[in-house]
Amino acid sequence: MSLQMVTVSNNIALIQPGFSLMNFDGQVFFFGQKGWPKRSCPTGVFHFDVKHNNLKLKPAVFSKDSCYLPPLRYPAICTFKGGLESERQQYIIHGGKTPNNELSDKMYVMSVVCKNNKKVTFRCTEKDLVGDVPEARYGHSIDVVYSRGKSMGVVFGGRSYIPSAQRTTEKWNTVADCLPHVFLVDFEFGCSTSYILPELQDGLSFHVSIARNDTIYILGGHSLANNIRPANLYRIRVDLPLGSPAVNCTVLPGGISVSSAILTQTNNDEFVIVGGYQLENQKRMVCNIISFEDNKIEIREMETPDWTPDIKHSKIWFGNNMGNGTVFLGIPGDNKQAVSETYYFYMLKCAEDDVNEDQKTFTNSQTSTEDPGDSTPFEDSEEFCFSAEANSFNGDDEFDTYNEDDEEDESVTGYWITCCSTCDVDINTWVPFYSTELNKPAMIYCSHGDGHWVHAQCMDLAERTLIQLSEGSNKYYCNEHVKIARALQTPKQVPPLKRPPLKSLHKKGSGKILTPAKKSFLRRLFD
Repeated sequence: MSLQMVTVSNNIALIQPGFSLMNFDGQVFFFGQKGWPKRSCPTGVFHFDVKHNNLKLKPAVFSKDSCYLPPLRYPAICTFKGGLESERQQYIIHGGKTPNNELSDKMYVMSVVCKNNKKVTFRCTEKDLVGDVPEARYGHSIDVVYSRGKSMGVVFGGRSYIPSAQRTTEKWNTVADCLPHVFLVDFEFGCSTSYILPELQDGLSFHVSIARNDTIYILGGHSLANNIRPANLYRIRVDLPLGSPAVNCTVLPGGISVSSAILTQTNNDEFVIVGGYQLENQKRMVCNIISFEDNKIEIREMETPDWTPDIKHSKIWFGNNMGNGTVFLGIPGDNKQAVSETYYFYMLKCAEDDVNEDQKTFTNSQTSTEDPGDSTPFEDSEEFCFSAEANSFNGDDEFDTYNEDDEEDESVTGYWITCCSTCDVDINTWVPFYSTELNKPAMIYCSHGDGHWVHAQCMDLAERTLIQLSEGSNKYYCNEHVKIARALQTPKQVPPLKRPPLKSLHKKGSGKILTPAKKSFLRRLFD
């Protein structure tokens, strides 16, 4: 195993915990930037170009018939071999965190429609699901099993927000384990079916999943309910006869306690587990080899790489699989330096290759990462971003037209959503009016119906009232829904009545002359 530092030549701020890497015929693409796509890359997908340990992000292109793909973080991703020759390899994307801090329940299919020496053109379509649709989640896994000439997607684990009836302004971002149900998804017809297996008792997130033929192996993971990382190893087998599918689960010995580990494949029957956490405040520095032989799985420790002092002393790390036995790792920068990068990045090569450095073919496998965010040292972060429509690049544009100077500074522009019909927060010029969370907009949660967020600025809420609402647990109703149920709604300011001139008063009096006493009374009345 060899560890090499990678220099990021442009847009290093886009690489944040929660990103994904996808491989299409040897080319790796970056997906899941923090925040919405910028003007320079409205698709939010970048070519992950690594040459001589130098990384450059080059914007990708989508076809005009593609649907919009938001920059999802912590989604479940897997490869799927389609039947058409032009779509031999596809990527299935499910769930994840959207930029407005909601969780997605949508499923997208990405494929390559055009490829030349300069750029790759993608097509993204949204797959509608019916039946037992998995709830919106993140930190879960999706894999594809093949049985009897048929294929089926398998969704398991993850986290979701607590039910809407329990979500108050205080606990709006509280997450919980998803139920330990196994979902089978038919990619052709979009049918989804839920299965309850008695062996799966606890919800797990940020686990490792490996799919081989008709079997999926679930390893490790984190349970929020018990705050443990159980050393479990499950084998889920899916049989796809002509009738209804049959799903069974077996608990195997030899599991390991780890969450947020990165899985990379070194050959057909061998995988390597890198990184992750074994405790809430302790990284797992040990690497493991997972080997398969005659449908038997074996997990054993392997020689650890020569970790640098920065990696050893860092409290957090994250990354993803680049394929070909290579893992991309990131750690926070050194805040002690006068000029410091947000993150430092490394490439860990778990398998030696005989090919030239510039000719290496990377493969990708689904993996999850935990975000060093606000709630716990290693778990998920909560933030608000804004949404926008996607535009496709001009077909004649080349990757090298990307200009990092075009990027907006999110620290001053803030985040944007349309909160009401009269929302006047500008997507480009929004400046924090007042905020309790650094540069995030001051917002309040309206409890009408399923609930929605509104800007305190658009609701004419005073800062004192906003603080009062954020500290309490009372329900709030915005200006549009206050007539339905009144609570702590701030009354609208009533403009003062204009004092009409005496001439108009004289006209309204039907020709009668006002005495000085009546004039004085009317002035006091209107004043």
